[in-house]
Amino acid sequence: MKTIMISSIFALLLGACNISYGSNSRTLLPATDSTNGFAVVELFTSEGCSSCPPADELLARLEKESQGKPLYLLAFHVDYWDHQGWKDSFSQHTFSERQEAYAAWLHLNSVYTPQVVINGTSQYVGSDAGNIIGRINDAFNANSGPQLVLEGQPADGKMNVSWTVTMPQKHTRLHLAFVQKNAQSNVRAGENAGRKLSHVQIVQQLTTVDPDKSQHAMVNIPAGFNSRDWELIGFVQRNSDGKIIAAGKATIAHQ
Repeated sequence: MKTIMISSIFALLLGACNISYGSNSRTLLPATDSTNGFAVVELFTSEGCSSCPPADELLARLEKESQGKPLYLLAFHVDYWDHQGWKDSFSQHTFSERQEAYAAWLHLNSVYTPQVVINGTSQYVGSDAGNIIGRINDAFNANSGPQLVLEGQPADGKMNVSWTVTMPQKHTRLHLAFVQKNAQSNVRAGENAGRKLSHVQIVQQLTTVDPDKSQHAMVNIPAGFNSRDWELIGFVQRNSDGKIIAAGKATIAHQ
């Protein structure tokens, strides 16, 4: 509890000077025709954390501007706030474990919310718009590397996912994230009691496979999935240091 509370206050103080963008209509991401780099933005958040809504709002702004850009947004709701008075229905313990892996990779003393990790190599307070947008643009302009192409064929409650990775590397994992694009919650207890919270790009299921052993996998489809309100994002991550070397959205065939 102490670590969570201190980390949340720390995040709130650091992010306080960067949360005024919500009422500003200016574009956060400049137009780009770059086809070189990409940015995978992972937000670790919780409905039980009072400093998380500004980070959720920033992710929503980025989502609105992401069309046509190599930007892959993932909101992981962690579960270590669930005993603070409100259980986040989107939270999963495996997402907390993923954040703990980043703490090891990035040499952090503890986890905190809200936290954004970009391409597995840099992390920021989740409401720190200036640094987050700057790092996204740097990632867009990076030299091209491996490319990931994903396809999904749903059938009988499962999805046959196939992939191709150019310039494959050993000792990597392919993560397949089923993402719900939008949802809302009426929070009735905890630090956000009485608030109606809106979320985007909610990871509902994360499946990890070895891309070297095969080029396809049959995975379960989460309840409520449909190709209009959900998407499947994949990314290839190195085991040694957590760096994400390729990412893509799946083309999903209609049933």
